[in-house]
Amino acid sequence: MDKIPMTPKGHKALEEELRFRQQEERPRIIAAISEARSHGDLSENAEYHAAKEQQSLNEGRIAELEDKLSRAEIIDVSKLSGSTIKFGATVKLIDEDTDEEKTYQIVGDAEADVKSGKVSISSPIARALIGKKTGDSVEVNTPGGGKSYEIVDVAFV
Repeated sequence: MDKIPMTPKGHKALEEELRFRQQEERPRIIAAISEARSHGDLSENAEYHAAKEQQSLNEGRIAELEDKLSRAEIIDVSKLSGSTIKFGATVKLIDEDTDEEKTYQIVGDAEADVKSGKVSISSPIARALIGKKTGDSVEVNTPGGGKSYEIVDVAFV
């Protein structure tokens, strides 16, 4: 089994989602199934089938979360240092074509969210950045074509 790297914050978010799904969502769905079951004929009961489908999806997500949490390798980013980009680094980049500044933190797959500036360690941009330093230029092959970035700053916060 491969370890899944993640930050303490990402691990806590997964634990919270697991708690919610087990302690709040699961009882709600069970109650909905009981309510639908009391309406009689299950073969034509849309509410019952919808609740059973919700239960299946919820239990699947619970199993997925338990698996990820059991294989988690929590890396405390605040204890990392150096000038080389690695997991957990917050990297400030300048797009060499548009001079637009972007900031990304390299995180595990489970906690990646590009809208909030967190990119997965397995994403094309993170793979291009790993091992580079401030002042380096990187070429990133994205689905939308190649992009060039200059690394302005590397921090571990």
